[in-house]
Amino acid sequence: MVLRRATRLLAGAMAVTWVVLVGPSAPSGAVSARSLPVGAVRDVVPNRVMTWNICNPCDKSNVDRAAEIAAFAPQVVGLQEACVGDVERIREYLENLHGLVYHVEYGTVLRNWGRCGGMPWSPGAFGQAILSAAPMTDLVNVEYPDGGSEDRGYMAVTTTVGGRLVRVFNTHLAQRQQEAVRAGQVGVLAAEIARHDRAIVVGDFNAAPDAPELSRIWALAADTDPQCHPSPTGSCKPTTDWQSKFDYIFLRGVVRLDHHVHPTPYSDHHLLYSDLDLT
Repeated sequence: MVLRRATRLLAGAMAVTWVVLVGPSAPSGAVSARSLPVGAVRDVVPNRVMTWNICNPCDKSNVDRAAEIAAFAPQVVGLQEACVGDVERIREYLENLHGLVYHVEYGTVLRNWGRCGGMPWSPGAFGQAILSAAPMTDLVNVEYPDGGSEDRGYMAVTTTVGGRLVRVFNTHLAQRQQEAVRAGQVGVLAAEIARHDRAIVVGDFNAAPDAPELSRIWALAADTDPQCHPSPTGSCKPTTDWQSKFDYIFLRGVVRLDHHVHPTPYSDHHLLYSDLDLT
């Protein structure tokens, strides 16, 4: 009995010492960050849509990724190259540190321990994700029949942007030098987009605006960059560190109000966002 009591006292002392040294429990990477007071919830910009390839594996801080998103407070965010674990932490930081509350849906296309961690027998999920301040319904998650050098796919949800219900697609097409593969992927995606009179399509298309494989998308929708179109004479703003335009917010039945490209040190892709008119 004396031994058991001494053991309990030792365990309690160790627990107190741990709290003193590292502070109360917090998500990994947030030890030095302070949570907002309870109820300190910010409003999003209700007609703002964002897309961002967050780069994986790039060993970047999810606290910093969340801060980049929070700076613009979009209604909807489409993420590519996203591990479920990273998105969960980004979402926690958005709420706890910035007062922005989002729902989430995932478009997982593969499970990869090297990319997303986890146990070798239970690797983390990798693919796309959509964060939305409004609830999402009718999730569709499609893996392309041919992903090229890595599994790729698209996801789609119905959610509210600018007070109106709209179908939102998020995709990541095959890597560069795989034009034929991307053409097949675009065919799958375009057939689904065509079913909707009103749609927002975001993602990393891994192709310049004048690439032939994007022609079926251009036939259905326009990019939110007013200078960007399939003609090689267009002056599209680059969206990557290597000065290529690979990232898009395509609109079908939706009017663009503005378009912004925001370079960031936390990915090799820039962050894009647009304010839209859905009236």
